[in-house]
Amino acid sequence: MKKIIVATNNKGKLKEIREILTDYELLSLEEVGINVKVEEDENTFRGNSLKKANEIFKVANIPCIADDSGLCIDIFDGWPGVETARFLGDKASQEDRNKYILEKMKDKSGEERNAKVVCDIAYVDNENTIVVEGIIEGKISKEERGNNGFGFDSIFELENGKTLAELSKKEKNDISSRRIALEKLKDKLDKKE
Repeated sequence: MKKIIVATNNKGKLKEIREILTDYELLSLEEVGINVKVEEDENTFRGNSLKKANEIFKVANIPCIADDSGLCIDIFDGWPGVETARFLGDKASQEDRNKYILEKMKDKSGEERNAKVVCDIAYVDNENTIVVEGIIEGKISKEERGNNGFGFDSIFELENGKTLAELSKKEKNDISSRRIALEKLKDKLDKKE
């Protein structure tokens, strides 16, 4: 079975990726003893995912998958985008970021609240560089709702009126932008095998 490093130590993310890429032995950074912090300083999700995958591949010389994702609000030209986890600085909590977004959106209504969650995944090995993207559309809710998510899940509302945090873990994983991107990656990897 082909080994691939997933550039993460996030167990939830690793589990989700393992559920989709079942034909590969997927290893976390911890499992291969890599303790490299790649600075996400590119201005696109694609750039950050490629940078991480390339840097980890150079260190380990084992094929690598890396992702970058975030929340993009249409009326603010895709803000916070690649800065989703950092736009209030390193000391801010996710609760602080969600409250800031809700406050910034308080006078917006209807289509002005439209947003999307974007996930880009890069795969790098000796011969291939593949980048895929998954997107789910929705809008920013009026208030935080739900307890089943993390990040901005409690303020991202789907067409069905539920926030991501109001879905079960399975429901969320079935429609996530990461799953969409992973399915695309799986198709590309299956074709090159």
